[in-house]
Amino acid sequence: MKGKLYCVRHGQSEWNKLNVFTGWVDVSLSEKGIEEAVEVGHQLQDVHFDVVFTSNLIRAEMSAMVILLKNKFKKIPYRIHPDKEKGYEVHDQEIKKTLIPIFQDSALNERMYGDLQGMNKDVARKEFGEEQVLLWRRSYDQRPPHGESLKMTKERTIPYFEDKILPYLKSGKTVLIVVLPNCMLLAKPNSDGTGLMSCVGKFKLTFPT
Repeated sequence: MKGKLYCVRHGQSEWNKLNVFTGWVDVSLSEKGIEEAVEVGHQLQDVHFDVVFTSNLIRAEMSAMVILLKNKFKKIPYRIHPDKEKGYEVHDQEIKKTLIPIFQDSALNERMYGDLQGMNKDVARKEFGEEQVLLWRRSYDQRPPHGESLKMTKERTIPYFEDKILPYLKSGKTVLIVVLPNCMLLAKPNSDGTGLMSCVGKFKLTFPT
């Protein structure tokens, strides 16, 4: 049985709306972002998800919750606390069938933008120069001051995917991942053949728009 992976970008955040570098700053969705999550929820309403993964940032969590709210199977989301398993167990197997587990981890966080976090992108271009800011944003191995490069982001994201998410796909499960834009960039194969696509291999990968 072939597993399916649905990879969804979070909705617009309050800082996306203001054109501000966000990174790991934990700001919420904007009203438009909630509407975007509702639309994706409608697109995916007939998909029977088995498990959900998000970053530990609230904009990804909010997006996932809204998407699940619109799902026709009406499974109840419950957060898994792998480091605090005792006391969080569900012992009734019939009740457990009504739940959908949500795993959150900083390994799936957006790229950390360091000194650019909280800075308007137009202001950053004026201060550092348009070419330099573009290099920080689009280069694979260049990083902003005290921030992460895409290479560094991949080095924490791909191992998590291989260790935690891929086993569900191999067992035929349908997985929803709600992540941040730069994590989604890692789905594209790199020049060395690595990237999320190479991990997924034969599994169906869908990016709702």
